[in-house]
Amino acid sequence: MLEETRPTDSSQEDSQEERQQQIVDMGSATVRTKDGTIHTLTIVGQIEGHQEAPSGAKTTKYEHVLPLLTAVEESGEVDGLLILLNTMGGDIEAGLAIAEMISGMRKPTVSLVLGGGHSIGVPLAVAAKESFIVPSGAMTIHPVRLNGLVIGVSQTFHYFERIQDRICDFVTRNSRISRKDFEGLMLNTGEMAADVGSVIYGEEAVRLGLIDHLGGLSDAMACLHRMMRKGAEGQP
Repeated sequence: MLEETRPTDSSQEDSQEERQQQIVDMGSATVRTKDGTIHTLTIVGQIEGHQEAPSGAKTTKYEHVLPLLTAVEESGEVDGLLILLNTMGGDIEAGLAIAEMISGMRKPTVSLVLGGGHSIGVPLAVAAKESFIVPSGAMTIHPVRLNGLVIGVSQTFHYFERIQDRICDFVTRNSRISRKDFEGLMLNTGEMAADVGSVIYGEEAVRLGLIDHLGGLSDAMACLHRMMRKGAEGQP
């Protein structure tokens, strides 16, 4: 006679400890639902690129995120990805690399802008197949800035323009905002004190077509579940 095997208390505790350690180490978590398994990735603080951020700064390290996204895409156990954003921006190359990885995924992806998706956080927000922003969420759009020594020659300004073109191309390709409107927000001189650019909030971001939907966590999760169900029904 076969006996039903039940998970022991120790195995449940080990599984819980693994999930907690995953959150501590990577700012991510995996949860199983009736529609499939969802991996949640948080992108917070400063996007750290080739140089380390100052000690004590909250960072998201691209060398952690890139292989994690690869694992999520190739995993037969993960069915969808939820990206939670509350970032001040950071390294342009690293941010664009992460955004390109997300936009190139086959699996269902949904992003949710919480406190803010500023600067290079804008491409990260629009990279998912569906994007959400909470009503109080904010997004800062401004021209490219570089720290450190800058040589004041025409080649430098041409380099700035080419970087901005890459950002504009990615954002307009992955959202409904027009290039004209996005560049207008980026080069606005009447919005921010002693700076160029714009700060937009939840409802305005949706009205401009930058973000797809206004909503919170439950709305983003409901959308991801619908995408996962649709994908499952479409499988042979």
